[in-house]
Amino acid sequence: MTGGNVLADRPVYVVGIGLHPYQRRSDTTYVALGVTAARSALRDADIAWTDVEAAYTGTALLGMGSSRVMLSRLGATGIPMTQVENASASGSSAVAQACLEVAAGRSDVVLALGVDKPRGGLGAAPGQAGIDNLEGGAVVPFTHFALLASEYMHLHGVTAEQVARVALKNHRNGASNQYAQRQKVRTLEEILTEPISGAMTRLQCCPVGEGAAAVVIASEEGIRRHNLDHSRAIRVVASVTRTEGLYDEGVGIDAALTAQTGAAAFNEAGIEPSDIDVLEVHDAFAIEELLYAEALGLCAPGEAAALVESGEFDIGGRCALSPSGGLLAMGHPIGPTGTGQIAEVVRQLRDEAGSRQQPNARTGLAHMVGIGAVCVVHVLRKD
Repeated sequence: MTGGNVLADRPVYVVGIGLHPYQRRSDTTYVALGVTAARSALRDADIAWTDVEAAYTGTALLGMGSSRVMLSRLGATGIPMTQVENASASGSSAVAQACLEVAAGRSDVVLALGVDKPRGGLGAAPGQAGIDNLEGGAVVPFTHFALLASEYMHLHGVTAEQVARVALKNHRNGASNQYAQRQKVRTLEEILTEPISGAMTRLQCCPVGEGAAAVVIASEEGIRRHNLDHSRAIRVVASVTRTEGLYDEGVGIDAALTAQTGAAAFNEAGIEPSDIDVLEVHDAFAIEELLYAEALGLCAPGEAAALVESGEFDIGGRCALSPSGGLLAMGHPIGPTGTGQIAEVVRQLRDEAGSRQQPNARTGLAHMVGIGAVCVVHVLRKD
């Protein structure tokens, strides 16, 4: 593949963010969830719906045709709308498509929205592929990650209590986040109760509920034309998507894919892992935060648990890791999750995160993986 970085050739910015709080399944319609987030993002950007030129909706659970009936509540403007499904990375992929559309010069203002409601299972296509596998669905996700945690602890001399401190930190962060599904500070003793598989406990697993998140993406021309506040615009300096390749036997696929995608994103952004001030990762299970922090190069293999324990990854530490509360506390409603990560990074880089604010944050990264396997990484920077 050849070609330059289109985000460098035509700069792209997040100019508006909005969320509907993540929550347990309710009677709220997906339309109400999505419109709430979209209106909030438009209001934050100080831009009218009629100025939006295209929309991308990330969703994994709703089924076909969800976008128009939802967004027409803002006005039937006739703009192109595209639905994006990429498993847990659906919202991240919607943002990636919006950035590409603006960077390519096709549009100057685009809405990227993530929305989902659970409806009796994920309906994942790989199970219907007609391709047999050895485990045949017998290993459920939390057991898979419990096994990864056991391997990690054995290889690096890490204790179950150290892994649990990831959840301790993220629940503390989520307790100060008005959009989080879990808003309660937990003790380490609470985190370690209710084991469900190996050393994995309930509070080390993310809740899958419902919600919505939206961002408005704009070019410099769009910012000028609509007289938007450039001081609150956060530049997207890298947007990289990769899918699973071939790996050596015994290699953790998600971590290896994360390392490759992260390296490409750092190269595209022209930065090093040490430049990251704020990092949101796909921590659906506590062990994942450790694996992905290491895969992204924040530290060497086996070092992340000790850094969490020492406070290096706390808000106020050298890198705020999952300041939103991560998937463990913020929640993981699938479609909105990646979009919500972008909203959190933007909030941090604007210095608008309140008690969760990472001091002097200038560069942030949002990372999501999805079954398939796919990985999406965005790097954002405050100019």
